[in-house]
Amino acid sequence: MKKQNKKVVLAFSGGLDTSFCVPYLIDEGYQVITVTIDSGGLSIEEKNEIGEKSKKLGAIKHYFVDAKKYYFDSMLQWIIKTNGLYEGSYPNLVSSQRYHLVEKCLEIAKKEKANYFATGNSGMGNDQIRFNIAAKILNPYIEVVEPIKDTGGNREEEKKFLIKKGFTVDDIHKKYSVNISLAGITYSGSEIDQNLEPVGNIFQWVTGEKVKEKAYFEIEFKKGVPVKLNKKNIDSWKIIDYLNKNVGKYGFGKGYYTGDCMIGIKGHLVFEAPGLLFLIIAHKALEQYVLTKSQMYFSDSVSKEFTEMVFNGKLYDPHVKDLKAFINSQQDFVNGTVLMKLEYGNALPVSVMTNNSLIDPTIAVYAQSKSWTKEEVNGFIKLYELQSIIASKINKKGGKNI
Repeated sequence: MKKQNKKVVLAFSGGLDTSFCVPYLIDEGYQVITVTIDSGGLSIEEKNEIGEKSKKLGAIKHYFVDAKKYYFDSMLQWIIKTNGLYEGSYPNLVSSQRYHLVEKCLEIAKKEKANYFATGNSGMGNDQIRFNIAAKILNPYIEVVEPIKDTGGNREEEKKFLIKKGFTVDDIHKKYSVNISLAGITYSGSEIDQNLEPVGNIFQWVTGEKVKEKAYFEIEFKKGVPVKLNKKNIDSWKIIDYLNKNVGKYGFGKGYYTGDCMIGIKGHLVFEAPGLLFLIIAHKALEQYVLTKSQMYFSDSVSKEFTEMVFNGKLYDPHVKDLKAFINSQQDFVNGTVLMKLEYGNALPVSVMTNNSLIDPTIAVYAQSKSWTKEEVNGFIKLYELQSIIASKINKKGGKNI
Protein backbone atom coordinates (compact mmCIF):
# COMPACT_ATOMS: atom_id res chain seq x y z
CA MET A 1 0.00 0.00 0.00
CA LYS A 2 1.42 3.40 -0.98
CA LYS A 3 2.20 5.91 1.76
CA GLN A 4 0.82 9.16 0.33
CA ASN A 5 2.62 12.38 1.34
CA LYS A 6 4.78 10.65 3.94
CA LYS A 7 8.26 12.00 4.58
CA VAL A 8 11.18 9.59 4.50
CA VAL A 9 14.80 10.38 5.34
CA LEU A 10 17.17 8.46 3.07
CA ALA A 11 20.83 7.86 3.95
CA PHE A 12 22.22 8.93 0.59
CA SER A 13 25.73 8.16 -0.72
CA GLY A 14 24.96 9.03 -4.35
CA GLY A 15 25.87 5.56 -5.57
CA LEU A 16 23.67 3.34 -7.74
CA ASP A 17 21.66 1.77 -4.92
CA THR A 18 20.73 4.95 -3.07
CA SER A 19 20.16 6.78 -6.37
CA PHE A 20 17.65 4.07 -7.29
CA CYS A 21 15.96 4.53 -3.93
CA VAL A 22 14.96 8.16 -4.55
CA PRO A 23 12.60 7.74 -7.55
CA TYR A 24 11.47 4.33 -6.29
CA LEU A 25 10.36 5.83 -2.99
CA ILE A 26 8.68 8.73 -4.80
CA ASP A 27 6.70 6.20 -6.84
CA GLU A 28 5.68 4.59 -3.56
CA GLY A 29 4.19 7.88 -2.39
CA TYR A 30 6.99 9.20 -0.20
CA GLN A 31 8.47 12.68 -0.02
CA VAL A 32 12.20 11.97 0.00
CA ILE A 33 14.74 13.90 2.07
CA THR A 34 18.30 12.80 1.37
CA VAL A 35 21.09 12.96 3.95
CA THR A 36 24.79 12.60 3.19
CA ILE A 37 27.14 12.15 6.14
CA ASP A 38 30.81 13.01 5.68
CA SER A 39 32.74 10.63 7.93
CA GLY A 40 35.96 11.59 6.17
CA GLY A 41 37.15 11.16 2.60
CA LEU A 42 34.67 13.27 0.62
CA SER A 43 36.12 16.04 -1.54
CA ILE A 44 34.32 19.35 -2.12
CA GLU A 45 33.61 18.26 -5.70
CA GLU A 46 32.09 14.98 -4.53
CA LYS A 47 29.91 16.76 -1.97
CA ASN A 48 28.58 19.12 -4.65
CA GLU A 49 27.98 16.27 -7.09
CA ILE A 50 26.00 14.29 -4.52
CA GLY A 51 23.85 17.30 -3.68
CA GLU A 52 23.10 17.97 -7.36
CA LYS A 53 22.29 14.32 -7.97
CA SER A 54 19.81 14.29 -5.09
CA LYS A 55 18.04 17.31 -6.53
CA LYS A 56 17.86 15.86 -10.06
CA LEU A 57 16.49 12.57 -8.76
CA GLY A 58 13.58 14.39 -7.16
CA ALA A 59 14.39 14.71 -3.46
CA ILE A 60 12.50 17.60 -1.83
CA LYS A 61 15.50 18.48 0.33
CA HIS A 62 19.13 17.44 0.80
CA TYR A 63 21.19 17.66 3.97
CA PHE A 64 24.96 17.42 4.19
CA VAL A 65 26.44 16.70 7.63
CA ASP A 66 30.14 17.03 8.43
CA ALA A 67 30.53 14.36 11.12
CA LYS A 68 34.29 13.76 11.19
CA LYS A 69 34.80 15.16 14.69
CA TYR A 70 31.67 13.46 15.98
CA TYR A 71 32.78 10.16 14.46
CA PHE A 72 36.07 10.32 16.32
CA ASP A 73 34.53 11.41 19.62
CA SER A 74 31.67 8.92 19.56
CA MET A 75 33.49 5.90 18.19
CA LEU A 76 37.14 6.04 17.07
CA GLN A 77 38.48 7.14 20.46
CA TRP A 78 37.01 3.92 21.91
CA ILE A 79 38.73 1.78 19.29
CA ILE A 80 42.05 3.41 20.23
CA LYS A 81 41.45 3.14 23.99
CA THR A 82 40.65 -0.56 23.67
CA ASN A 83 43.28 -1.34 20.99
CA GLY A 84 40.22 -2.78 19.30
CA LEU A 85 40.78 -5.19 16.42
CA TYR A 86 37.87 -7.46 15.48
CA GLU A 87 39.02 -11.09 15.63
CA GLY A 88 42.54 -9.78 16.21
CA SER A 89 43.09 -8.15 12.82
CA TYR A 90 40.35 -5.82 11.58
CA PRO A 91 39.84 -2.33 13.10
CA ASN A 92 36.03 -2.22 12.58
CA LEU A 93 36.26 0.28 9.74
CA VAL A 94 32.78 -0.12 8.27
CA SER A 95 30.84 -1.26 11.34
CA SER A 96 32.07 1.62 13.50
CA GLN A 97 30.92 4.12 10.87
CA ARG A 98 27.30 3.05 10.74
CA TYR A 99 26.13 4.26 14.14
CA HIS A 100 26.61 7.99 13.71
CA LEU A 101 25.07 7.73 10.23
CA VAL A 102 21.88 6.46 11.84
CA GLU A 103 22.08 9.03 14.65
CA LYS A 104 22.40 11.99 12.30
CA CYS A 105 19.69 10.73 9.94
CA LEU A 106 17.27 10.28 12.84
CA GLU A 107 18.08 13.75 14.14
CA ILE A 108 17.05 15.13 10.76
CA ALA A 109 13.99 12.88 10.68
CA LYS A 110 12.90 14.41 14.00
CA LYS A 111 13.55 17.92 12.69
CA GLU A 112 11.58 17.23 9.51
CA LYS A 113 8.85 15.29 11.35
CA ALA A 114 9.52 12.26 9.15
CA ASN A 115 8.32 8.88 10.39
CA TYR A 116 10.33 6.81 7.92
CA PHE A 117 14.04 6.10 7.57
CA ALA A 118 15.37 4.51 4.37
CA THR A 119 18.72 2.89 3.58
CA GLY A 120 20.34 1.21 0.60
CA ASN A 121 20.82 -2.08 2.43
CA SER A 122 20.62 -5.10 0.16
CA GLY A 123 19.94 -7.82 2.70
CA MET A 124 23.17 -9.53 1.73
CA GLY A 125 25.48 -8.39 4.53
CA ASN A 126 25.90 -7.10 8.08
CA ASP A 127 24.85 -3.47 7.63
CA GLN A 128 21.14 -4.25 7.44
CA ILE A 129 21.39 -5.53 11.02
CA ARG A 130 23.41 -2.57 12.27
CA PHE A 131 21.12 0.02 10.70
CA ASN A 132 17.90 -1.64 11.84
CA ILE A 133 18.96 -2.32 15.42
CA ALA A 134 20.44 1.15 15.89
CA ALA A 135 17.39 2.87 14.40
CA LYS A 136 14.89 0.92 16.51
CA ILE A 137 16.85 1.53 19.74
CA LEU A 138 17.26 5.26 19.09
CA ASN A 139 13.67 5.69 17.89
CA PRO A 140 11.34 2.73 18.50
CA TYR A 141 8.61 4.47 16.49
CA ILE A 142 10.59 5.00 13.29
CA GLU A 143 9.75 2.71 10.38
CA VAL A 144 12.76 1.46 8.44
CA VAL A 145 12.30 1.23 4.66
CA GLU A 146 14.72 -0.85 2.54
CA PRO A 147 13.97 -0.58 -1.20
CA ILE A 148 17.02 -2.56 -2.35
CA LYS A 149 16.21 -5.47 -0.06
CA ASP A 150 12.54 -5.33 -1.08
CA THR A 151 13.28 -5.35 -4.82
CA GLY A 152 15.90 -8.09 -4.72
CA GLY A 153 19.11 -6.09 -5.10
CA ASN A 154 19.59 -6.65 -8.84
CA ARG A 155 21.86 -3.79 -9.91
CA GLU A 156 21.14 -4.23 -13.63
CA GLU A 157 17.42 -3.87 -12.95
CA GLU A 158 18.14 -0.76 -10.88
CA LYS A 159 19.99 0.76 -13.87
CA LYS A 160 17.10 -0.05 -16.21
CA PHE A 161 14.64 1.54 -13.78
CA LEU A 162 16.66 4.77 -13.60
CA ILE A 163 17.08 4.94 -17.38
CA LYS A 164 13.36 4.36 -17.87
CA LYS A 165 12.74 7.28 -15.51
CA GLY A 166 14.96 9.46 -17.68
CA PHE A 167 17.99 9.61 -15.43
CA THR A 168 21.57 9.26 -16.62
CA VAL A 169 23.34 6.17 -15.34
CA ASP A 170 27.12 5.97 -15.20
CA ASP A 171 28.11 3.08 -17.47
CA ILE A 172 31.60 2.91 -15.97
CA HIS A 173 31.87 -0.38 -14.13
CA LYS A 174 33.60 0.00 -10.80
CA LYS A 175 35.68 -3.08 -10.27
CA TYR A 176 35.77 -2.76 -6.50
CA SER A 177 33.30 -1.64 -3.88
CA VAL A 178 35.10 1.02 -1.85
CA ASN A 179 34.12 2.46 1.54
CA ILE A 180 36.18 5.39 2.80
CA SER A 181 36.05 7.23 6.12
CA LEU A 182 38.29 8.81 8.72
CA ALA A 183 38.94 5.31 10.09
CA GLY A 184 40.22 3.87 6.81
CA ILE A 185 39.32 2.41 3.44
CA THR A 186 37.90 -1.02 2.65
CA TYR A 187 37.89 -2.76 -0.74
CA SER A 188 35.77 -5.72 -1.83
CA GLY A 189 34.43 -7.20 -5.04
CA SER A 190 35.95 -8.83 -8.10
CA GLU A 191 38.98 -11.05 -7.33
CA ILE A 192 39.01 -9.90 -3.69
CA ASP A 193 35.74 -11.76 -3.16
CA GLN A 194 37.45 -14.82 -4.63
CA ASN A 195 40.20 -14.53 -1.99
CA LEU A 196 42.73 -13.44 -4.61
CA GLU A 197 45.15 -10.54 -4.61
CA PRO A 198 43.68 -7.43 -6.25
CA VAL A 199 45.16 -6.60 -9.64
CA GLY A 200 47.38 -3.52 -9.64
CA ASN A 201 47.92 -1.06 -6.82
CA ILE A 202 44.49 -0.21 -5.45
CA PHE A 203 45.68 1.52 -2.29
CA GLN A 204 45.08 5.24 -1.94
CA TRP A 205 46.89 6.05 1.31
CA VAL A 206 49.44 3.28 1.77
CA THR A 207 51.52 4.13 -1.29
CA GLY A 208 54.93 3.16 0.09
CA GLU A 209 56.60 5.93 -1.88
CA LYS A 210 58.89 6.63 1.09
CA VAL A 211 59.27 3.04 2.28
CA LYS A 212 63.09 3.22 2.16
CA GLU A 213 63.13 6.36 4.30
CA LYS A 214 62.77 6.72 8.08
CA ALA A 215 60.45 9.09 9.92
CA TYR A 216 59.47 9.90 13.51
CA PHE A 217 56.10 10.99 14.88
CA GLU A 218 55.55 11.97 18.51
CA ILE A 219 52.08 11.21 19.87
CA GLU A 220 50.90 12.53 23.23
CA PHE A 221 47.97 10.81 24.93
CA LYS A 222 45.69 12.05 27.70
CA LYS A 223 43.51 9.41 29.31
CA GLY A 224 44.15 7.17 26.33
CA VAL A 225 43.17 9.73 23.69
CA PRO A 226 45.70 11.33 21.31
CA VAL A 227 45.82 15.09 21.98
CA LYS A 228 49.13 16.25 20.52
CA LEU A 229 51.10 15.44 17.38
CA ASN A 230 54.78 16.41 17.29
CA LYS A 231 54.26 18.65 20.35
CA LYS A 232 51.38 20.58 18.72
CA ASN A 233 47.86 20.66 20.13
CA ILE A 234 45.62 19.31 17.37
CA ASP A 235 42.03 18.07 17.42
CA SER A 236 42.11 14.31 17.81
CA TRP A 237 40.21 13.68 14.58
CA LYS A 238 42.70 15.87 12.71
CA ILE A 239 45.59 13.82 14.13
CA ILE A 240 44.21 10.62 12.62
CA ASP A 241 43.41 12.46 9.38
CA TYR A 242 47.00 13.75 9.16
CA LEU A 243 48.44 10.32 9.90
CA ASN A 244 46.25 8.71 7.22
CA LYS A 245 47.75 11.03 4.63
CA ASN A 246 51.35 10.71 5.77
CA VAL A 247 52.06 7.40 7.54
CA GLY A 248 51.01 5.32 4.53
CA LYS A 249 53.74 6.91 2.43
CA TYR A 250 56.19 4.82 4.45
CA GLY A 251 54.43 1.58 3.56
CA PHE A 252 52.55 1.02 6.84
CA GLY A 253 48.87 0.43 7.41
CA LYS A 254 47.27 -2.05 5.01
CA GLY A 255 45.91 -5.54 5.52
CA TYR A 256 43.92 -8.51 4.25
CA TYR A 257 41.08 -9.72 6.42
CA THR A 258 38.84 -12.78 6.48
CA GLY A 259 36.39 -13.01 9.35
CA ASP A 260 32.99 -13.98 10.64
CA CYS A 261 29.88 -12.06 9.67
CA MET A 262 26.77 -11.84 11.82
CA ILE A 263 24.72 -13.63 9.18
CA GLY A 264 26.68 -16.88 9.45
CA ILE A 265 29.11 -16.57 6.56
CA LYS A 266 32.75 -15.55 6.18
CA GLY A 267 33.65 -12.20 4.69
CA HIS A 268 36.89 -11.24 2.94
CA LEU A 269 38.17 -7.75 2.22
CA VAL A 270 41.29 -5.65 1.80
CA PHE A 271 41.76 -2.54 3.88
CA GLU A 272 44.06 0.32 4.75
CA ALA A 273 43.94 2.18 8.06
CA PRO A 274 47.38 3.73 8.58
CA GLY A 275 46.31 6.41 11.05
CA LEU A 276 44.15 4.22 13.27
CA LEU A 277 46.58 1.28 13.35
CA PHE A 278 49.49 3.64 14.05
CA LEU A 279 47.67 5.15 17.03
CA ILE A 280 46.70 1.71 18.38
CA ILE A 281 50.36 0.60 18.41
CA ALA A 282 51.44 3.81 20.16
CA HIS A 283 48.59 3.58 22.68
CA LYS A 284 49.32 -0.04 23.55
CA ALA A 285 53.01 0.76 24.10
CA LEU A 286 52.01 3.47 26.60
CA GLU A 287 49.63 1.08 28.38
CA GLN A 288 52.46 -1.41 28.84
CA TYR A 289 54.25 1.18 30.96
CA VAL A 290 51.37 2.39 33.12
CA LEU A 291 48.97 -0.55 33.62
CA THR A 292 49.46 -3.51 35.94
CA LYS A 293 49.62 -7.06 34.65
CA SER A 294 46.08 -7.72 35.89
CA GLN A 295 44.77 -4.60 34.16
CA MET A 296 46.45 -5.55 30.89
CA TYR A 297 45.15 -9.11 31.06
CA PHE A 298 41.57 -8.12 31.83
CA SER A 299 41.57 -5.25 29.31
CA ASP A 300 42.15 -7.80 26.55
CA SER A 301 38.82 -9.46 27.35
CA VAL A 302 37.05 -6.09 27.63
CA SER A 303 38.51 -5.02 24.29
CA LYS A 304 37.29 -8.20 22.65
CA GLU A 305 33.82 -7.79 24.15
CA PHE A 306 33.54 -4.13 23.16
CA THR A 307 34.80 -4.81 19.64
CA GLU A 308 32.28 -7.63 19.21
CA MET A 309 29.44 -5.38 20.33
CA VAL A 310 30.43 -2.69 17.83
CA PHE A 311 30.77 -5.17 14.98
CA ASN A 312 27.48 -6.88 15.84
CA GLY A 313 25.32 -3.74 15.84
CA LYS A 314 24.98 -3.52 19.63
CA LEU A 315 26.64 -0.18 20.42
CA TYR A 316 23.51 1.08 22.21
CA ASP A 317 23.06 -2.03 24.34
CA PRO A 318 23.27 -1.27 28.12
CA HIS A 319 26.20 -3.67 28.35
CA VAL A 320 28.31 -1.25 26.28
CA LYS A 321 27.68 1.51 28.81
CA ASP A 322 29.10 -0.77 31.50
CA LEU A 323 32.12 -1.60 29.36
CA LYS A 324 32.77 2.10 28.74
CA ALA A 325 32.74 2.78 32.48
CA PHE A 326 35.53 0.25 32.99
CA ILE A 327 37.48 1.51 29.98
CA ASN A 328 37.37 5.12 31.18
CA SER A 329 38.45 4.13 34.67
CA GLN A 330 41.32 2.07 33.31
CA GLN A 331 42.47 4.89 31.01
CA ASP A 332 42.77 7.48 33.82
CA PHE A 333 46.54 7.03 34.01
CA VAL A 334 47.23 6.35 30.33
CA ASN A 335 48.94 9.70 29.95
CA GLY A 336 52.26 10.26 28.22
CA THR A 337 54.14 10.61 24.97
CA VAL A 338 55.17 7.87 22.55
CA LEU A 339 57.86 8.39 19.93
CA MET A 340 56.93 6.31 16.91
CA LYS A 341 59.40 5.34 14.22
CA LEU A 342 58.54 4.30 10.66
CA GLU A 343 61.03 2.20 8.73
CA TYR A 344 60.63 -0.36 5.95
CA GLY A 345 56.87 -0.46 6.40
CA ASN A 346 57.02 -1.04 10.16
CA ALA A 347 55.64 1.20 12.91
CA LEU A 348 57.75 0.95 16.07
CA PRO A 349 57.19 2.59 19.50
CA VAL A 350 60.87 3.35 20.16
CA SER A 351 60.41 5.51 23.27
CA VAL A 352 57.74 6.10 25.89
CA MET A 353 57.75 9.06 28.31
CA THR A 354 55.21 9.14 31.14
CA ASN A 355 54.98 10.26 34.75
CA ASN A 356 52.87 7.19 35.49
CA SER A 357 55.43 4.54 34.60
CA LEU A 358 55.44 1.42 36.76
CA ILE A 359 59.16 1.05 36.08
CA ASP A 360 60.97 2.35 39.17
CA PRO A 361 64.78 2.36 38.69
CA THR A 362 65.28 2.64 42.47
CA ILE A 363 63.71 -0.81 42.80
CA ALA A 364 65.06 -2.51 39.69
CA VAL A 365 66.17 -2.10 36.11
CA TYR A 366 65.41 -5.20 34.07
CA ALA A 367 68.47 -7.47 33.81
CA GLN A 368 70.70 -4.65 35.11
CA SER A 369 70.13 -3.89 38.79
CA LYS A 370 67.93 -4.95 41.75
CA SER A 371 67.11 -3.85 45.28
CA TRP A 372 66.45 -7.31 46.80
CA THR A 373 68.88 -9.79 48.34
CA LYS A 374 69.98 -13.23 47.17
CA GLU A 375 68.18 -14.79 50.13
CA GLU A 376 64.93 -13.04 49.22
CA VAL A 377 65.19 -14.31 45.64
CA ASN A 378 65.84 -17.89 46.76
CA GLY A 379 62.90 -17.74 49.16
CA PHE A 380 60.59 -16.50 46.42
CA ILE A 381 61.72 -19.20 43.99
CA LYS A 382 61.21 -21.91 46.63
CA LEU A 383 57.63 -20.85 47.33
CA TYR A 384 56.78 -20.06 43.69
CA GLU A 385 57.83 -23.52 42.48
CA LEU A 386 56.44 -25.44 45.44
CA GLN A 387 53.07 -26.58 44.10
CA SER A 388 54.46 -27.65 40.73
CA ILE A 389 57.16 -29.74 42.44
CA ILE A 390 54.64 -31.40 44.78
CA ALA A 391 52.38 -32.22 41.82
CA SER A 392 55.30 -33.67 39.91
CA LYS A 393 56.22 -35.98 42.79
CA ILE A 394 52.63 -37.16 43.23
CA ASN A 395 52.21 -37.90 39.52
CA LYS A 396 55.43 -39.86 39.37
CA LYS A 397 54.33 -42.01 42.32
CA GLY A 398 51.17 -42.81 40.44
CA GLY A 399 53.14 -43.95 37.43
CA LYS A 400 52.54 -40.76 35.50
CA ASN A 401 55.27 -38.50 34.30
CA ILE A 402 54.56 -34.91 33.41
